[in-house]
Amino acid sequence: MLAAAPRPAAVPPAVGSVEDRTVPGPPGAPPVPVRIYRPDPERWPGPRPTVVFCHGGGWVLCDLDTHDGTARRIVRAAGAALVSVDYRRAPEHRFPAAVEDAHAALCWAGGHLGELGGDPGALVVAGDSSGGNLAAASLLLARERGGPAVALQALIHPALDAARERASYRSAAEGCFLTAGHMRWFWEQYLGPGGDGRHPLASPLRADPAGLPPAHLVLAGCDPLRDDGHAYHRRLRRSGIRSVLDSHPGMFHGFLGLAGLLPQACEALARLGGAISSTLTDGKTFGEAGGDAG
Repeated sequence: MLAAAPRPAAVPPAVGSVEDRTVPGPPGAPPVPVRIYRPDPERWPGPRPTVVFCHGGGWVLCDLDTHDGTARRIVRAAGAALVSVDYRRAPEHRFPAAVEDAHAALCWAGGHLGELGGDPGALVVAGDSSGGNLAAASLLLARERGGPAVALQALIHPALDAARERASYRSAAEGCFLTAGHMRWFWEQYLGPGGDGRHPLASPLRADPAGLPPAHLVLAGCDPLRDDGHAYHRRLRRSGIRSVLDSHPGMFHGFLGLAGLLPQACEALARLGGAISSTLTDGKTFGEAGGDAG
């Protein structure tokens, strides 16, 4: 249905350049398709942040094209290069295939910052919904495997816990675009029969956050995932990690994709861009002091 839907008639937001290519995948896995966006060099000269972005879609749906507009808007808001990751999707490729692909793309970006026009201290991971899950999980792999160093995690209404136990899964279970039933089905496809949703790479909210970079979290109030995001924010702060919470009580899951229509989405996108841009001077790598996600 998504593939058959007509493409938007509007001209996509302009960026400096767009390139489709593949990068090396995890050991024993195929290469990972990516789409590389670069900002307008006249408006954004010099080394800029580099964002590795994982799209949402419940680990099952969506691709580089469905999130092309969002990727372009982040590039324009932050003046950043952006590597959008076409990770393997469930149910054909279950956990942890997508996490491994996200980390492989992060490693590639971290090793090619010069080619991307990136500042060596301003590598960022970002994602929305299930992509936010993969962004957070890729950080855990980076910590475990020695890098690359990341300055900021920018998570947009992320899915962070397979347990689905927090209050928003009841209070926002229906009528808010994304439903609790949708999330149950998505997790089933992602984990598969007998899959362990308690594994920290599946549920990053269950991981020890020590040594992770600062966070910028964009949350919607009318969203089953809302309380997972709040819990992650509190967990980071209790661990001494700077976390900025940009909460939008009246908004729904996916609202940032309507930045051309909703004032709240425009405001959230501007703050997200500012957080990413701030890594140029206030970036933080694993285990070092400093960093400002706001």
